[in-house]
Amino acid sequence: MTDLITTPITADLVRGALELEPTEQGLQPHRLPARARAQMPDQQLAMAEAQPSGVRLVFRTEATVVELDTLATKNSYVNVPPRPDGLYDLIVDGQLTAQSSVPGGSILLIDMATGTAELKPGPAGTVRFTLPAGAKDVAIWLPHNEITKLVALRTDSPVAPVPLGDRRVWLHHGSSISHGSIAASPSTTWPALAASAGDVELVNLGFSGSALLDPFTARAIRDTPADFISLKLGINLTNADLMRLRAFGPAVHGFLDTIRECHPTTPLLVVSPLYCPIQENTPGPVAPVMTDGVLRFRATGEPAPGKLTLTVIRDELARIVKLRSADDPNLHYLDGLDLHADSDPALPDDLHPDAATHRLIGARFAARVFGVGGPFAV
Repeated sequence: MTDLITTPITADLVRGALELEPTEQGLQPHRLPARARAQMPDQQLAMAEAQPSGVRLVFRTEATVVELDTLATKNSYVNVPPRPDGLYDLIVDGQLTAQSSVPGGSILLIDMATGTAELKPGPAGTVRFTLPAGAKDVAIWLPHNEITKLVALRTDSPVAPVPLGDRRVWLHHGSSISHGSIAASPSTTWPALAASAGDVELVNLGFSGSALLDPFTARAIRDTPADFISLKLGINLTNADLMRLRAFGPAVHGFLDTIRECHPTTPLLVVSPLYCPIQENTPGPVAPVMTDGVLRFRATGEPAPGKLTLTVIRDELARIVKLRSADDPNLHYLDGLDLHADSDPALPDDLHPDAATHRLIGARFAARVFGVGGPFAV
């Protein structure tokens, strides 16, 4: 067997992360910078931003073998069947050619009833792929739902960074649906599929349960170079019953104002919530419910003036964008019901789209946003 070359994992080989943190176990990709992480008020966002949705290693090589050592932290839930190991997607010259998982790793056991979690440390593991002969561009997409530390990269031929060239960068921010929810794999979340169809470089700031109009997230978006920016806002605020209408409008304005400080003319798209039957007209908070061994969600709030539902949020976002776009012609609005409506397949857990629906949403977004006449059309 040919000896493999170990290549240091450096920032020019990693895309989709805002920061790489050196740790004793390896490099930890982060999707929020250290300054933002220092201001996080809860562990949900800390976990979500460290899960590398949209993060991938990208390099050019003639190698026929590639090995990647990683240390994963995998979520497990009390009284819920264990989830399968996260997938690594191998993309060669733009085509998905193989998938694999890394066994082992640490386990974060979460009790949703009490809000507590216990970390059970585990070992690093290796994912190994066989590549076709000849020069090629390779991307390894990291599991979107597992915290992943990058330990070592080995190949049987040297690797080099791939220049970005004239590819434009799309930065997207959203909730667990944008994070990947129950998509089939990291390169088939709806933002990854839309980015592929639009031929753009994705920076995915979709944070499960945590698209909450946090000012530090707005500053991270403001400070990140991007040619296009989209914000899918609203559903997590309803899920958490975090705001009333009086606070929501000004918070949206402030979020947009912060982004515009460094992106004054960047095409900016506000996307309202997709269809979600449990929250269309019922406020949160949302609670998990086990039904016949299947995890589902239900809204527990009572309607009252000023409480947020998805219907209220759509109306308010449309109003805000219409008001601001009079002075900001590069600000646009997309109704989330154009991406997923009540006539589309049901959400399996009443909250998150399945793999087929991720494909549907990605295709619709690409056509409406990157297609001819769309706000991000090139």
